[in-house]
Amino acid sequence: HIGHGAVLHGCVVRRNAMVGMNAVVMDEAVVGESAIVAACAFVKAGVEIPPRTLAIGTPAKVLRTLTDEEVAWKISGTRSYQDLTIRSLQTLKEVEPLREVEADRKRIDIAAEGVVPLITLKQN
Repeated sequence: HIGHGAVLHGCVVRRNAMVGMNAVVMDEAVVGESAIVAACAFVKAGVEIPPRTLAIGTPAKVLRTLTDEEVAWKISGTRSYQDLTIRSLQTLKEVEPLREVEADRKRIDIAAEGVVPLITLKQN
């Protein structure tokens, strides 16, 4: 799962890993399986982020091991993005730009689909 604006330069990102928004992972770095690189982190060239760990900062350093709950949350979030692409491709159609907001326009309610921010999940 690669976040918006992330830069991957000659690196390896293993299965179920996540690189957060605007993070940078440099040459020959390896992000281990089910690891998370935090948003805006900078992983230096040649650094290995171990599996199931959280790496943060500039330069990125491993903060801690991820819990089973956090890994499950990440996998669920990736699945939601995958489902969104399938649904989008199935319903894609050419449209004209709106001239004004439609009052009854259908919206996607991510909370109804069970997608919640990790901070919310941890508060419950």
